[in-house]
Amino acid sequence: MSSRTNLKAAASSGRHRGAAKPADDGAVEDTELTSYLAALAPENDLESTGSGKRFGEAQVYQLRMSLVASQQLKDIAAEREISPQALAQEWILERLNWEGQASSVQDQRQQQAAEVSDLSDLTDEFHFPADAFDAPAVARH
Repeated sequence: MSSRTNLKAAASSGRHRGAAKPADDGAVEDTELTSYLAALAPENDLESTGSGKRFGEAQVYQLRMSLVASQQLKDIAAEREISPQALAQEWILERLNWEGQASSVQDQRQQQAAEVSDLSDLTDEFHFPADAFDAPAVARH
């Protein structure tokens, strides 16, 4: 009977035969594992929502598309095995990069044109009026 009483006590406490025993309070922490995991974790997790800022300083934009464009985006994304949102983000970032490069090239061209203009001021360049050569040349003796 005493064994039956022990089983009832074990069952009422939520423990079953073969269940794991609770860990001892005197268990030693694995400092090597803890330091390894800490080294792998970034100092400031930018994708954390803990601070209330999702994905660091990123901003969310809502995009409305026609049904045809939306379906086309979904089809292309399915072919590439990514989400439509990821594909749209990829395309927008590529376009922004392209626009930045095009703007940079245009700025360089304007700077080069300004430099060439500044150089022409330093050369021995003469400017004549448009009608300067219309009159006949005077012969010298």
